[in-house]
Formats: sequence, structure tokens, C-alpha cells
Amino acid sequence: MLTARAKIPQRPDYSPILPVAIPDTREVRSFADHLHSIGKAWKGELFGWEAEYTPQSRRKPPGSKMQFTPADFWIGESGIWFYSLMWEQGKNKEPVEFLDDRGIVRENQTRHRKRRSSAPN
Repeated sequence: MLTARAKIPQRPDYSPILPVAIPDTREVRSFADHLHSIGKAWKGELFGWEAEYTPQSRRKPPGSKMQFTPADFWIGESGIWFYSLMWEQGKNKEPVEFLDDRGIVRENQTRHRKRRSSAPN
């Protein structure tokens, strides 16, 4: 199988549905935990998606009550599929997880779309 990237032109009257590879979040979490244990910044591609890890910093975020900038990891594309971890309580605590999968079409949405498109005009 070939995995490729496709740039879809934006048009108001057209919303294509294409297959995408969604990684298991347990595997992503394992990779993020490994990066976090090392504590070194990383940016690259993981499971075909852009991803980045930034370690905790002593710098206080501007306009925040936090006393440090927490470590964070993210993968994906917001609006399609995006998963992130942020160690908000400190580097030795469990991270807060966030998943944005609003761009993923659920099976019942696909069936409904197929029925609608096959109806006679």
C-alpha cells in the first residue's frame, strides 16, 4: 500500500471524503511518553502526520498564572484529526489529553451520504 498526501482545493460547493490513516492513540501516547522521558525537543512526522514535542520550560507563559511552560506533544491537523498531550501539572504528573476528530466521518454518516447521492433526481 502506498500512503500519499493529497492537497484538496477548497470550494464552497464541494467536500470530498478521502481515506486517511488514523494511528492508535496508545501507540502515539507511547511515543510521546518516550520523548517526554528524554526531555528533548522533537519535530517530525509520525504515522504520516506532522508532530512535535516541546519539553517543559521554566519560563512563565505571558499573561498566564502558570509558573512554568508545560511540556506538550501534538500530532495531526486541527479540524481533521488532531491529538495532543500537555503536562499542565508538571513533568512528573499525568498529561491532559485532547482529541479533535471532528473531520472524521463516522460510518453512519457515510451510509447516509451514499443513500442520498444515489437517489434519483
